Amino acid sequence: MKRKAGARRAIAAMLIACMMLPQALWAQDAIDDSPNEFAMVGDLLVARPLGLVMVAGGTAVWLVSLPFTLLSGHAGEAAGTLIGGPVETTFMRCLGCRNPGYTGKDIERARENKEREEAEAEAMAAAE
Repeated sequence: MKRKAGARRAIAAMLIACMMLPQALWAQDAIDDSPNEFAMVGDLLVARPLGLVMVAGGTAVWLVSLPFTLLSGHAGEAAGTLIGGPVETTFMRCLGCRNPGYTGKDIERARENKEREEAEAEAMAAAE
């Protein structure tokens, strides 16, 4: 009897560990900011064209549903879901990235460019 109870506990612990492992691996993947070349090529050749098709399809569905959503007062919400979501996923993410939005690298680069332009403007103003 004690053997069966110990075996059941070991199996239960192993099942819990196996259920937790994929979540940890997915969380590790979500943090990756630098996709590899295969992800970039796949994104360029497969995901972006599919995104364009989804934008066109969402626009068509939104136009068909527009009279009904105007009557209910939710036309903006429908446009955000049917058009805005696919547009954001297609155009507002780096090549190969999974999550839409800009990365911290983009913000840092923009800040550096702005500081450089300000310094150049001050240098030109001082030279005059």
